[in-house]
Amino acid sequence: MSVVEVMNAPDSSAAQRLNRECFCIGTDVAALHRWIDEWLSNEFRSRGLPPMTESHPHLFSALPVFVSRAHVLEMARVIRDVETVIGSAPFQETVLGGAPDVARRAPRAHGVLQGYDFHLGADGPNLIEINTNAGGAMLNATLGRAQRACCTEVADLVSGACDFAALDERLFGMFATEWHRARGNAPLERIAIVDADPATQYLYPEFVMFRKLFEAHGIAAAIADPRELDWRGGVLLHGGERIDLVYNRLTDFYFETEATLALRRAYEHDAVVVTPHPHAHALYANKRNLTLLSDAAVLRRWGIREPIVETLVRAIPRTVAVRAEDAQTLWAERKRLFFKPACGFGSRGSYRGEKLTRKVFADILGGDYVAQSLVPPSERLAEDGTLKVDLRNYVHDGEVALIAARLYQGQTTNFRTPGGGFAPVFYPTDSGSCGVIANSPLSCQGSLNASNTLPGN
Repeated sequence: MSVVEVMNAPDSSAAQRLNRECFCIGTDVAALHRWIDEWLSNEFRSRGLPPMTESHPHLFSALPVFVSRAHVLEMARVIRDVETVIGSAPFQETVLGGAPDVARRAPRAHGVLQGYDFHLGADGPNLIEINTNAGGAMLNATLGRAQRACCTEVADLVSGACDFAALDERLFGMFATEWHRARGNAPLERIAIVDADPATQYLYPEFVMFRKLFEAHGIAAAIADPRELDWRGGVLLHGGERIDLVYNRLTDFYFETEATLALRRAYEHDAVVVTPHPHAHALYANKRNLTLLSDAAVLRRWGIREPIVETLVRAIPRTVAVRAEDAQTLWAERKRLFFKPACGFGSRGSYRGEKLTRKVFADILGGDYVAQSLVPPSERLAEDGTLKVDLRNYVHDGEVALIAARLYQGQTTNFRTPGGGFAPVFYPTDSGSCGVIANSPLSCQGSLNASNTLPGN
């Protein structure tokens, strides 16, 4: 079947068929790597880092992912309904009652770039987890500049009105909003992008991209390990310079280690704006929260409106806390479950139940885990096999700024699969093209650049 015939099919079936049959559009990965290497070459050399082609061969996939417009809208609806529940007094009282002290303080900043991760199940999008320091947004904005098509006809079929420079501005606008929310009209002069040993982090290139974005707006920016920060005289310092805002990429979510002591002190004294912050993690990203958001009885007891209850129970796989007293039942049902550490990140320590050994299961019972009903991911056919699809919605203040896919093989998302990695998301419209939703935050879905140009090329 031709691309034109597929695109003229009904919305959902068109997306499914394109994921099986379309190989004539996608990402020029080689051009993208070359451009990033040239753009960040000074930074890479100063840190003694190899080029992207060597260090990140599977960061970007050459394939796009097609998602129906209905599923795009449904994900946005689920996100809005989750935000409604998280903003309710009963939810916050329940969640914060068991949170660390540092997470109970509610800053005026809300938290940038939350990641709402979905699998497309048989009944539509299923929200499998929420992250508060979701990586990849800047990389995916760059990815959008390296799309290609085999011919102009195909490019026209999947083109949409998208200005990726505007997406860069939108990303910066999130940080500006956080700053003004916390500090009013005070000038924002210096930002620190903070992670443990940042140059060794897999997404370090994105840290450099964010630093360049901040500097382009006249704001000094540094990439720092938390041990390089000083708390002195009521001020957070890096290299002797005062830090106004910290873009927090740490996985020490509650600043519990010695390395984050200075940052914790500054945060507790409101001497620095931290985004995302411990309070946001407690409300959004602790996976125990999914046991509440997927429980109809709890939601109704809290007085949540019935349409929201129905949406969340349908869209969030039933999740329960793992308890030793339930060991026999959990083991018997393990093939239908996915086990995740409540405060885990990056799929570390997560296990598909059918792969469990008795020893690993015993470790899970002794840890802080949740068990989630298994929702197999949808698939994208590659020329030499099948890749699983995870959809990440990058969200700020409840609005979706960007949707990206991650393609992989194995139990969980990774950047080790040949042909896998970040992929752009397109969706067919009723008119037979891939496009955008007018007047929505999804204005960058569906862009294709047939001329293969990247900034500076």
